[in-house]
Amino acid sequence: MDLSVQQLKLSDADCGGEDRLSALPDDVLIDILVLVDDAAEAARTSILASRWRRLWALLPELSFNFIGHHRIDAALAAHQVPDLSLLFVLTEDPYPEFMSEWLPIAARALSGHIHLEVFRPDAEPVAEERGDIDLPCFEKATSITLKLGFLGLAQPSSGVFARLGGLQLVDVQLHGQSGLGDLLSSQRCPSLKSVIVRDARDLDSFNIHSDSLLNMELSNLHRLQQLTVMAPALESLRMKSCFTDPLNPDLSVANISAPQLKLLDWMNVYDPSSIQLDEMTHLENLGIKLFILEGEEETVERNLYYMTLLRRFDYTHTLDLLISYPSVSPFLCHHFNVSIDNEENIEFQLKEFASFFKEVLKEYAMVNSESSHLFQFAHVPAAWLSAPNPILSSN
Repeated sequence: MDLSVQQLKLSDADCGGEDRLSALPDDVLIDILVLVDDAAEAARTSILASRWRRLWALLPELSFNFIGHHRIDAALAAHQVPDLSLLFVLTEDPYPEFMSEWLPIAARALSGHIHLEVFRPDAEPVAEERGDIDLPCFEKATSITLKLGFLGLAQPSSGVFARLGGLQLVDVQLHGQSGLGDLLSSQRCPSLKSVIVRDARDLDSFNIHSDSLLNMELSNLHRLQQLTVMAPALESLRMKSCFTDPLNPDLSVANISAPQLKLLDWMNVYDPSSIQLDEMTHLENLGIKLFILEGEEETVERNLYYMTLLRRFDYTHTLDLLISYPSVSPFLCHHFNVSIDNEENIEFQLKEFASFFKEVLKEYAMVNSESSHLFQFAHVPAAWLSAPNPILSSN
């Protein structure tokens, strides 16, 4: 629930009535101001009575919505709580030098979560040379979310993020090897559990060695060419639309060692000669993407590579298939989920999948009525099945 200053009215104190609201204990008044959910609005409550003038500076959470960076700087400098549990900043001002001024103050005070989002309207052209936001070391922060509207991000070269459990980077501009892997190493982030990197520009190399990491998601990293993941505790890895640089399609190399992995969602190209996956004996969920393109040998080869990935695993509880028709529409996809939780329903689900896939191909034929099309699913690992050598195909 959000409150405004107008809603925090004292009981006709200005007319000689009793000011019952101001008589409440400080911790109750602070809880009320937290519900305002806007630091500027909370500060305006100072006009209500002298009792309120210092209360906003005691808030454990601060939210700044579309105000100038100089006001954020001043508010953080005046804030009196040594352990800030939440700092939320939504800004339209894409000036890295101003953000770099108040971020060190926030880093010293924050003991919880920071969410910094730079709002960039779609119509606004992206400026390539605005400089970088200097990220300080948040020694006490537990999670960091940065959505930067493709502004540059410069990571600190030293310092330990001792309590950091989660990092989310969205719409950021990185630079080549960027040092991101070094930042997220066990030496500098010993408590790291979750990493999400989406739509990061110019990240061509990412090497992470983490003993604590449990979940990682990488998506839309089109320039990524080299990935190394050494994570003995990693349980979930989701990758989508990485290694897709059209200028260097054959240079992508990945080496992933995650012996405890339970979920692998691989919505990328897969070439077993350059994508190295260590043994994953604990895998329970596998997701892959298949393409239907008329008469393109490259797509046939790509699907065969995916089948190679599929056949690496003798058993998995769940298989997620995303079937895409990029020649018809980049947004036309079908999703099918096979849950193999016991041998009795395996045959039924495979028949269900075969029926589903025939309907998929019928729809494809209706869109491409002049073409004849054959798509063969390939062999499912024999250990999954009671009947040998299942092949699902349709004309």
